[in-house]
Amino acid sequence: MKTYEIIHLPKDEWKHTIIPMRYTTEDYYDLKISKEENGIGIEFVKTKLDEPITHYPEEYDFPDKLYQDHWERAYAWGIVEEKNGEKKLLACIETCPEEWSNRLIVTELWVHENYRRQGIGHRLMAIAKQQANLEHRRAIILESQSCNVPAISFYLKEGFELIGFDSCCYSNNDIKRKEVRVDLGFFTRKNKIDKDKIIIRKEQGSDYRKVEEMALNAFWNKHQLGCDEHLLVHKMRESKDYIPQISRIAEVDGEIVGSIYYAKAYLQKANSDEKKEILTFGPLCVDTKWQGCGVGGVLLEKTLELARKKGFEGVVIMGEPDYYPLHGFKTCDQFGITTIDGNNFDAFMGIELVEGALSEFGGKFIEAGVFEELTEEENEEYTKLFDTPEKQKFPSQWS
Repeated sequence: MKTYEIIHLPKDEWKHTIIPMRYTTEDYYDLKISKEENGIGIEFVKTKLDEPITHYPEEYDFPDKLYQDHWERAYAWGIVEEKNGEKKLLACIETCPEEWSNRLIVTELWVHENYRRQGIGHRLMAIAKQQANLEHRRAIILESQSCNVPAISFYLKEGFELIGFDSCCYSNNDIKRKEVRVDLGFFTRKNKIDKDKIIIRKEQGSDYRKVEEMALNAFWNKHQLGCDEHLLVHKMRESKDYIPQISRIAEVDGEIVGSIYYAKAYLQKANSDEKKEILTFGPLCVDTKWQGCGVGGVLLEKTLELARKKGFEGVVIMGEPDYYPLHGFKTCDQFGITTIDGNNFDAFMGIELVEGALSEFGGKFIEAGVFEELTEEENEEYTKLFDTPEKQKFPSQWS
């Protein structure tokens, strides 16, 4: 079976491209709403049609299109066939964040009827799920219709569940027309887990492969196409600056769910050779299935306290500016610290383990050499040792 490449569909090229939604169904979901003595009764039952129904895009006054104006932050991917200089869309998915609720909306999902049942829909939905994880969305939501049983069956198979319906979305007669709006959701977040269930321990040699696989999956396509954090973990262990006495992994019910690796770094006073040894770390990894459950916070809490007890006075990192301030980190300009080039930015942060340890010294940050030793060529070769998801462009990436 041929494998088709899924690519990002740039807005300036694909805006307002019509998506020819077409499907045939032999069933529909019959919605019945009744008043009961103690409330309202709702039945939503799959029912056989008297004869199959086919829906065409020509039926609708407002056909599905990519990058419609009301989806201001939409982002789309698809499969494109190019012949004689013309591009033809064979499949696509479009998403848009709903910021106020921290959910990701799948606004469009379509596969040409000649290319269905080849796993393309699953691959497209996997992109939306990865985007939701990368952006820490709590759920993915989408709209279907009660008569589009093939689509609903696909979404249920993908792990979606019914979250609601609108019995008058398209007309005041939707129930009778057997075309009721159906809302489905996929929940990406687990609940916070009890800290006592998270075991923080030293890494063993037998953990190496599992931890590197976890790092790869946690960072894949997060900041760039693919990632190099799994290689960083591998090389960190061999670095002269690595501090295994503080580095730890997290485990829940025997499963490795997180890790953090510390290394020596330095502050150097401006116009002086005077240096101060501090700590840095990277990467802090949490398995995608366990992100948002408190694992990273426990790793930080336990290892920072361990570092303090071992006499380390401060930590400087490059990290997520929306995450680390929740755990006491501040931007380095508040400590009078800059990068080696004299710069400051939101992702450049530090935390004092001893009051005044960073702010009273200041200076330029000199990170461990291992962070500068990763080459694209070495990463490509090392990554071949792993089963990897598809490289894909996402809106949250740096470039």
